[in-house]
Amino acid sequence: MGSKTKGCCGWLIVALVLALVATAAVVAIMKRKPGGGGGGRSRPPKPLPVPGPPGDIDSKYGNALGVALQFFQVQKAGKLVDNQIPWRGDSALNDGKEAKLDLSKGLYDAGDHMKFTFPMAFTATVLAWSVLEYGDQMTAAKQLDPALDALRWVSDFLIAAHPSENVFYIQVGDPDLDHDCWQRPETMTEKRPLTQINPKNPGSDIAAEAAAAMAAASMVFKSSDTTYSDSLLQHAQRLFTFADTYKGIASDTYPKLQKYYNSTGYVDELLWAASWLYHATGDQTYLSYVTVQNGKDYADWGRPTWFSWDDKLPGTQILLSRVNFFGSKEISNAENSGLKMYRDTAEAVICGLLPDSPSATGSRTSGGLVWISGWNSLQHGINAAFLAVVYSDYMLTSQTAAVECSGKYFSPTDIRNFAISQANYVLGDNPMKLSYLVGYGSSYPQQVHHRGASIPADAKTGCKGFEYLHSSSPNPNVATGAVVGGPFQNDSFVDLRDNAVQTESSTYNSGTFVGLLAGLVTTSSVAKTFT
Repeated sequence: MGSKTKGCCGWLIVALVLALVATAAVVAIMKRKPGGGGGGRSRPPKPLPVPGPPGDIDSKYGNALGVALQFFQVQKAGKLVDNQIPWRGDSALNDGKEAKLDLSKGLYDAGDHMKFTFPMAFTATVLAWSVLEYGDQMTAAKQLDPALDALRWVSDFLIAAHPSENVFYIQVGDPDLDHDCWQRPETMTEKRPLTQINPKNPGSDIAAEAAAAMAAASMVFKSSDTTYSDSLLQHAQRLFTFADTYKGIASDTYPKLQKYYNSTGYVDELLWAASWLYHATGDQTYLSYVTVQNGKDYADWGRPTWFSWDDKLPGTQILLSRVNFFGSKEISNAENSGLKMYRDTAEAVICGLLPDSPSATGSRTSGGLVWISGWNSLQHGINAAFLAVVYSDYMLTSQTAAVECSGKYFSPTDIRNFAISQANYVLGDNPMKLSYLVGYGSSYPQQVHHRGASIPADAKTGCKGFEYLHSSSPNPNVATGAVVGGPFQNDSFVDLRDNAVQTESSTYNSGTFVGLLAGLVTTSSVAKTFT
């Protein structure tokens, strides 16, 4: 077509080719949806081969995992051991003394200095789950030890918070007093009262979440510290019995909690805890509890919801799918029937996440992030992606070829790609080109809404250091590993310390994000049993 004698005809052919290319590109763009698109076949694909031991480390996710785990060090209360954060020191050493207890450990909830046991226990549960599923991957990335350290720090607090069979401490500090102060945790002077649940003041949601956390953690530490593992399991079983016997919502018992962590129910936590106790003990009564006895009434089968510190049903559905995938000879027909309902609902959750699924949720930003609410917007995309990568690995290990979503089939790779899309969004593949993981990459939030990070370590502020809250300067200390609240629905983000909706971080975001990164750091099969 380079001959000048064919000029007109040649240019016509070129124009037609360019038009076809442009049309194909437009069609491809229209078909491509942000958020991990791809996949969706009219026929089931063939099963993929089962991966072997952990393979090569993806340096992006390995580096991000190392950064994310540091936030647990930033949030530690108590007398610090081998402190790795130069601007942090010992704090809250007298927590619990009014009840003759040592409640100094645990994690501060977010940018404040409260210890809310409910989200802290959820953080421990998902962190333990992450280690159980991806401990080998964490080891390959040289990040298992910091994960175990963080989990034990919270587990120690949970044990201390359960001094007798039907008493459990659910809060340290007064949120109103705490939020009236802007100061470093090392210099706190305000009163830090204790709040407990007991038979007359129930809180099944928090007791059951703590039971789930300790049951999961008991399996993590079983091979390295049998005595500690046994202690955790005993506490878990007693707390579950307490939660199931004296039913009630903690935020009904203590209405002030409704301003902070207003639980919408407790039946999801009871199912969640019983599921973890079944994995930890092999006791069929726990499996019967979630399948035969309470499945129909509590599990809301067939209705997918969003996994969070408040709603454990999606996590329970994925966790019990593991039992359905890998089986057990002791399971009865009635229990198997219930497990199938959990797995069917888990697949409905997965189908709702995949952008090319006929039942895909429309709750996404144009940049591809699953977006459900303005406050702490990243949590749902992160949590959904964590469940997705776990489920995709169950499929790979069991050689399950696909899930069916209203006549379209999606492979484990398709599901993993969705998880990758959410992780990448957090790490900077977003319209703002901003990493929402503080300390990762070259551009991340500089004004995280965090008291300790915002105040110089040598400052003498007393309670009223609000000049540092309202300062326009970057934080003098980097809250490394913090996952901030995240963008608005239009993918925008305003990096201002006063903008707590977007710039405040939380430990429960970090718990699931660590699990997501651990699942993506390398490919590997998962163990068919935790014990």
